[in-house]
Amino acid sequence: MKKSLYFSLVSLLGLLSCQKEKPKPVFTAVADYKKAESFLYRRNDSAFFYFNKVVAAKKDSLQVAMALNQMGVIQSEAGDFFGAQESLLASLNFLHKANPRDRNCLASDYNELGLTSFNLKDYRPAVAFFDSAAIYSDHKPLQSVILGNKALAYRDMGAYPQALVLYRKALSSTQKYSKDYARSLSNMALTKWLADPGYRAAPELLLALGIRQRENDLWGLNASYVHLTRYYSAINRDSALYYALRWYAAAKRVNSPDDQLEALPALIKLSPKGKVKAYFTKYLQLADSIQRARNAAKNQFALIRYDAEKNKADKLELQKQNNEKRYQIVKQQIFLAGTLLVLFGGSALALFWFRKRKQRMELEAQNRINESRLQTSKKVHDVVANGLYRMMSEVENRQEVDRDALLDKIEVLYEKSRDISYESSRHDEQAFHDKIAEIIFSFATPGTEVILVGNDEDFWRDVKETSRYELEHILQELMVNMKKHSGAAAVVLKMETTGEGRKVLYSDDGVGLKNDFRPNNGLTNTGNRIRSIGGDINFDEHTGKGLRITLSFPVT
Repeated sequence: MKKSLYFSLVSLLGLLSCQKEKPKPVFTAVADYKKAESFLYRRNDSAFFYFNKVVAAKKDSLQVAMALNQMGVIQSEAGDFFGAQESLLASLNFLHKANPRDRNCLASDYNELGLTSFNLKDYRPAVAFFDSAAIYSDHKPLQSVILGNKALAYRDMGAYPQALVLYRKALSSTQKYSKDYARSLSNMALTKWLADPGYRAAPELLLALGIRQRENDLWGLNASYVHLTRYYSAINRDSALYYALRWYAAAKRVNSPDDQLEALPALIKLSPKGKVKAYFTKYLQLADSIQRARNAAKNQFALIRYDAEKNKADKLELQKQNNEKRYQIVKQQIFLAGTLLVLFGGSALALFWFRKRKQRMELEAQNRINESRLQTSKKVHDVVANGLYRMMSEVENRQEVDRDALLDKIEVLYEKSRDISYESSRHDEQAFHDKIAEIIFSFATPGTEVILVGNDEDFWRDVKETSRYELEHILQELMVNMKKHSGAAAVVLKMETTGEGRKVLYSDDGVGLKNDFRPNNGLTNTGNRIRSIGGDINFDEHTGKGLRITLSFPVT
């Protein structure tokens, strides 16, 4: 059974209670928040989109926290547990533990963090999160759910005595023969049997089943059939098959593909040989369908957030262009005034011009010397050092090699290579867009997802060979800096064709730029490279968490 669905109402209970503390709401919901709520549980991608707009606006801290909480729930339901954790942790940043109006949202955040840890089978952190949720919960229904979550985590980690203590507490505090009573009774009976395989759990399990049938508790019936199937699988194969069939039917009735996927292996194990093949085929089809749906959802969430950041960047770019236009107008006015001054002060201006010319020539001479030095440093750092670092990143994810020994050797070679000042030229027959893809995806790891958009043959078709060479090392330098410094979980590179040339939009969700940021040698070389081909590089330093970089360059 999908564990998080068992407690899917917890966020709703917690968040609605924020508005029941006082006669007046704690905030006035903006239009985007209302739209998001209208789509919730019907079109969750649309709900996620509008909740993300609320977060981007950042007008009311509690409303932003609630929007992030709902985004985390949506991601968790879609199987994107790491993305859910990111949203929920971000929600906590907008809440204050000492503020009474934030307490229930804090309880909901911690409970959802516990559920995501539970679904990732990380039980001890899950218990700690549930404990934190209980501290901030002021409502009995929410407290009961959190208690059940904690007991379930203890049970699945094998801590049966601790789980039984919590189930007994829950059973004693609920109305007899109610839905909550049936839930606690069924869970306690199964836990007793798990702790002692000789325990006769059937009477209690069947009593809970009867209560749920009387109450028409569809999700509760689904849970009872799971428990009865597990119990009878060890003592009575026919009874186990009987309840496994009802488990599968109940899972379809509540439209839960995850529960169907868990019921099918039981049917495969318990059914006659003639029916096993059909169940196995259905299992493979359903597993593939669920995985594809979850992958699509993860990508959709990433694209929604990326597009939101892109729109913000576009607005900033428009403001920049307007400022530049105003600057040009002022510049023209100054030029006209200067022309009039020239008529009356030619001699003084000529003397000033000669002095400035002398200074400029001296500065250019010094710049040529510095540029010569930088060219050698640039080749060593970008071509050799970054190439070795990329090799390290690739080897780091290969399980069949002695990674520690190999990484130690490469690290030594990496440090020594910085003394090299010669780079031999070579010609690569590999298609350039494939080469770029190979470089970018070499930095993908289990902890870092890399998305590359627009990298095709048409994008690079009219780009000069010299520009290609420089851009190859620029992109490699950006990925190396990401790997070394950002701690990013998601990186997106999007390539676009514009009227004037080409653009590469880089974004990640890492630590971003510090306030006292100073570019290192690699980023300095990156700036020199892009300017050498007539391009430009812009760092967006005002987007909060993460880093956004725009590269633009001409094609001819």
